[in-house]
Parts: sequence; C-alpha cells; structure tokens
Amino acid sequence: MEKLISKKMNLENWQVKNAILLLKENTIHFVARYRKDQTGGLNEEQLRGIQNLFHYYEKVEKEKKKILKALEKENKLTMELKKKIENSYDLDELEQIYLPYKKKKKSKADIAIENGLLELYNKLINNPENFEKEIPKYFSKTFDTRDKVIEGLINIIAQNFSHDENIRKRLEFLIFEYGYLKCTKKVDYKTKYDAYENFSQKIKNLKEYSVLSINRGEKENILKVQIVLDDKFKNEIFKLTKLDLKNEVILKGLELGWRKLFDSIKKRIRNQLTQKAENRAIVIFSKNLKQLLLTPPLKDKRILAIDPGNKTGCKIAVLDENGKFLEKAIIFPTPPHNDIENSEKIVIELIKKFELNLIVIGNGTASRETQKFIVNTIKKFNLDVKYIFANEAGASVYSVSKLAMEEFPDLDPTIRSAISIGRRVQDPLSEFVKIDPKSLGVGQYQHDVNQKKLEEELNNVTKDVVNMVGVNLNTASAKLLEYVSGITPSLAKKIVKYREKHGKFIERKQLLNIEGLGEKTFEQCAGFLRIIDGKNPLEKSRIHPEQYEIANKIISLNLDNIDIEKLSKELNVGILTLKDIINELKNPGLDPRESIPKPKLFDDILTFEDLRIGLRLQGKVTNITDFGAFIDIGLKESAFLYKKLITRELNINDIVDIEIIDLDQQLRHIKVKLI
Repeated sequence: MEKLISKKMNLENWQVKNAILLLKENTIHFVARYRKDQTGGLNEEQLRGIQNLFHYYEKVEKEKKKILKALEKENKLTMELKKKIENSYDLDELEQIYLPYKKKKKSKADIAIENGLLELYNKLINNPENFEKEIPKYFSKTFDTRDKVIEGLINIIAQNFSHDENIRKRLEFLIFEYGYLKCTKKVDYKTKYDAYENFSQKIKNLKEYSVLSINRGEKENILKVQIVLDDKFKNEIFKLTKLDLKNEVILKGLELGWRKLFDSIKKRIRNQLTQKAENRAIVIFSKNLKQLLLTPPLKDKRILAIDPGNKTGCKIAVLDENGKFLEKAIIFPTPPHNDIENSEKIVIELIKKFELNLIVIGNGTASRETQKFIVNTIKKFNLDVKYIFANEAGASVYSVSKLAMEEFPDLDPTIRSAISIGRRVQDPLSEFVKIDPKSLGVGQYQHDVNQKKLEEELNNVTKDVVNMVGVNLNTASAKLLEYVSGITPSLAKKIVKYREKHGKFIERKQLLNIEGLGEKTFEQCAGFLRIIDGKNPLEKSRIHPEQYEIANKIISLNLDNIDIEKLSKELNVGILTLKDIINELKNPGLDPRESIPKPKLFDDILTFEDLRIGLRLQGKVTNITDFGAFIDIGLKESAFLYKKLITRELNINDIVDIEIIDLDQQLRHIKVKLI
C-alpha cells in the first residue's frame, strides 16, 4: 500500500511510511508543522493526500475480499478472474470486473439459460445457417413455440454482449472521444438556460461549469439532455463480437444488447462528467475560500458599521479596535424617508464620541444610496474618516444563527448583521469562520455538488488557514478555537469558560488545567495558540513548548550566521525543525496575512453613471470562477472580467488595475479587462 501511494504521489516510500504512522496518532497540522524531519517536510495537502489514499486503498482491499468471497460461493471464481481482481487497485474497475457476475434479479436471459437454451445459443453462433432445424428439440414448458425460443436466444445474445468487459470499455472510450452531449429546451419562455438551447458539444470538450448548469436545467425540467454517437461506431462494436451479422436473430440480439449497454454507459458517463465537474467546483470554491480567509485584517480601526436598508432604515453598530460592540443606532437617509439631517447628526455624534476612523458599508440593498449619504457627510463636515464596502454575504445567515444569539442575546438580528459586517473588516478570519462557507459568495454552483464532500473540503481549508495564521488564545471565540489542531467544539467552549473565569492566559501550559485537555491534546494544539503579552515571549510565536529548551539555546547566537548542519548535530534536532525555530526567532508571531495587499479604502463616490467605456480604475477581486472573475470597484454592481481576458494568475483580494470595455445600462453589467 505504501508503495502504491508513493508512486501515485511521487514521494519517497519512507516519507509515506512515516506519514501513515504519524497520522495514526496526530493531526495533519501538527505533523506538517512539528514533525517535518520525519516526513521530509510534507505539507498539509500532501499529508491529507496520503491519508485519503490510505483509506481509499483500505476500501479497495475490503471490496476485493468481498468480491472474491461472493464469487467463490457462486463457483464462478477462475484463476484468471482471481488474478484480475487481485491486481486491481481501483474501486470503479473492480465494480466493472464484478458486474457480469454480480447476483441480481433473474433476467430474461437467465431464465432462457435455465431452460436449456444456452446449448442452442452455442449452435446458433457456431453454425447460424443450420440452427433453425434444431429449435423444436429445445421446446419446454416456458419456451413452447419457435417465437419464444427465438426471443430467449435474442436475450442471451443481448446479455452476453452488454456484459462483455472489452466491449464496455471500447464503447465508453468511443462515447467519450466521439460522442456529443445535446440539449434542447422543453419550454418556450425565456430562462437562464437559453445558452443551452440547441446546444451540441463533444463530450471530451465539455466545460465543467457547463455540465453543472446543464444538470440543473435538466433537474428543473427545462432542458432535455441526450448523449449521441454516430451509428458507424455501433457497426464497429458489432464487428468486435465476430458474430455473423447477416443472421437476423444474432443482429436482433446485438441491437437489444446495444440499447441496454448504451443506456448503461450513458448513465455512467453522465455520472463521471458530473463527478469531475463537482470536483472542479469544489477545488475552485476551496481555493477562493482559502484566499478569502487570508484577507488581511485592518488593525487599529474603530468602526461605524452600517447594514443599509430602505424602508426599515440603515442599522448601525459601533465597534472598538478589538471588535467589541459599543453602541447601536438606526438612521433613515435613504428613500422613502430621506431624513438626511437627523442621520447626519447621529453619524457625527457617534464618530466624535467613540473617535471612529472607518465606516464599513454592507454591499446589499440601498448600499449605493448609503454610500452617497456617507461621502456627502464626510465632505460637508470635513471628517477625517474613510469608508470601505464589505461583502455582506452570509451576514444575515449569521445574524439569526445560534452562535449569534449566544454572542448577542439582547440584540436585534439586524444589529448583529451590522456587527458581522464591521468585524469582517477588522479580523476577517475570526468572523468568517462563524458563517457557513456556502453563504460567503465565493464559489460556482456550490449548491449543485455533493454537499458532504464540499463541507468536508471547506472544513479542511478553514482548518488549514486557522492553523497557518495561528489563534490569539486570549481573544479567540469558541468557534475559532474549534478549528485549531486537536481542539474539539466542546473543548473550545471549555477554554473560553476558563478564560472568562480565571482571566487572560499568561502561559500555554495553563491549558492543562482545563478538564478534558490532557497532555496529548496539549501537544497537538499548543503551538498554534498565541499569547501576545504572556510570561514567556516565545509564546507569541509558532515555536512549540517542546522546543523551548532548544530555542533558548539558540537565542543568544547570531541568527544570521549559523551553521545549520553543525548546530543540528550539537542540539540533536532535525535541520527542518531547526530552520523553523530560527525563522520564528527572527520574526516572532509574524502573521502570514501581512504580505497580502490591504483592502482599498475610499473617500469619494463612484456611481454607475460615472462609468464610461475606456475608464481606468482599481478594484478588488472578490470571486474567481472557471468563466471569469468578479471585481469590486466601490459600487453595488461588481465588474466582470471574462476568463479569456485574464492574462495572469488572480487571487481573491488582489488589487488590480482595470479598464472598462463594455457597459449594459439596462442590466447594469460592467465588463472590464486588465491593464
């Protein structure tokens, strides 16, 4: 098994062997960070790949045993078949090998064979010209006429044809290589699937996002979907049987077998296309989520957060630089109220009272009108304050969640929503982990994919980012803590309760005072938890407590002039571990998000009406899909950059220079290119 994984992942056998042993006792993140020398520096993705393949091959071995046992019981296991099964390491391949022998409901062909027609079938295929006179010899109670015997023979031919492994493989190849997927609309009104009306595309050239869109259209009973293959390939497949195609009975049997096999392979191919498309969608979503979670925090910002609205007004939450909720208010500067005077008064009072320096506006309903009011107020009263838009996707979901009710039991959901909008600018990671990733607006067709697999992948991404960034033990919420290596949701709550009762942590080892948090859990989590102003300066770094003794020996050395190999032998510590300790001593507590460009702040207004073709401006990438990227330019409407115009790699949060190349006033669409 280790050799199989090594080959598949292009790794050394010893790396895989050690990784498997370590992962039986430790978390992926602990092994990736603190056991690098044992694995040759394998990262989280590689370790997860090893773990997944190990579990997959365990399933394969289990399935092999199950199939071999079943075949032995049915007396169908030949040496050749046994060898084929034992040499297979793919669940799908095993399923195809076992398919002809699988115990299932008795078929018409099985009934014909039970009634002695297999012998007549052999006479037919070996001597088709003379078999007719043999028919009366095979009459029985069930097959008591010529027509019934012929029908039985046709069913045997069809079953043998459709169960032939080589024929199945060949047909599957031909459909993938030369088949077409065709769509027609089943309704005569305009829909979002109009692009797929009279659609025809070679299966091998289908885009993954098209597959998911077509699937959805079919599910909604708007599209009729077919897989078609030129008839010439049917003749090619028939010739593979080496049967007499001039014989009417044989030809009818092959035609029936073709229909059965084609339907079976079509379903299989549709499933494979869907699985591939789902996997691609999950990869894109995971990549986008990782980049979103790595959004750099805007530190030292005292915030006026606004959840815009029309009839119900704009809900305001005031937050200090640590995200602590200070005060709430409602203003009505937008239609139908247009109460500018009182709204100005409230905003100015809050800005002055709490010394606020940033206004955060949610980008939903009435955001443009709210933006106009805020900019006019800043200019009119010469306020030293800037504003920024925050994507409010998921804020309303959070506001009515159990977590939000626990955090702010006495607040209205609309105020909770405003708090979420403000906090996702101050500390995006801490806030985004409270929201279902599917509600964050950074995927494509996320509701059309395998939800269990999507949830698992997104959970892995969140864990990767949280452990990469590290968590402030004295400010982290229970929700954030539960993503830390080794910490369960129940333990996370206990940590918060301990902090509330005993005050701030001053050293990591205090965690051992918490009921249920033993030595092993401490080992797994300690290095990912930071204490900024603790007893030991090392505790704000990623240096693990098990490494403190080594770190203390290194501190007095000239860190820029160390003979790594020599010191490694002296201290009896691995080179990779030693390098990590030295890097942390040079940059204790360095936040990996600091290298990412900070969000763009605005102090003026841009409206859709200000836009024109040829206008150049800056924007922030907010979502990336297989068909293009969405870019925030300070408007409610995002600009769209088609995939064919993306000339370099883009990431979520990238600040890009763009030029408007097309505007649709009616639909308010903005098309741009990179400059």
